[in-house]
Amino acid sequence: MPGYDPAAARQEPAPVKILVAGGFGVGKTTLVEAVSEIEPLRTEERLTAAGIGVDDLDGIEAKTATTVAMDFGRITLADAGVVLYLFGTPGQERFWFMWDDLLHGALGAVVLVDTRRLERSFPAVDFFENRGLPFVVGANCFHGEQPYTADEIRAALRLRDPGTPVLMLDARARTDVRDVLLSLLDTVIDRTRAATAAP
Repeated sequence: MPGYDPAAARQEPAPVKILVAGGFGVGKTTLVEAVSEIEPLRTEERLTAAGIGVDDLDGIEAKTATTVAMDFGRITLADAGVVLYLFGTPGQERFWFMWDDLLHGALGAVVLVDTRRLERSFPAVDFFENRGLPFVVGANCFHGEQPYTADEIRAALRLRDPGTPVLMLDARARTDVRDVLLSLLDTVIDRTRAATAAP
């Protein structure tokens, strides 16, 4: 076929779908925006009086908008030979029904947590553990501070797999987010190898 270069075709980055999940207000939209090489799609709406008594703003009183469907961004990791399509899930409980739809085709997930409100992270951890999807935990260091160690966070989350990576990051920092995504890819590859090697 004229113009077709098989070597170039083999070098095209493989598309990989990744979910970015977590509780309400942990920084999912910020994470996708920080790393996306395209203008991210956001489905944010302003918080209104209708959410009073429904949305728990304890600890995030300054929050004025929330994701109501998903965030979407893309990053090419040429050194890993992949292009990651990032789908940020909505955080409020009333939108969790969408998570199963977003899960289709995903190879892994980043569960973003805020250790000031760690209890909001349990549903996301349970969701991925129950569905067997590889994930890493990213502890968002608000104001550049994190009073807990990775081991303390792992114990508090009661992760079933002790090998699940728990990483510190600033969701606003592109390099931090990129490192977490690379760690997730390593986790996905390790899980795939282990499953292939099993009798």
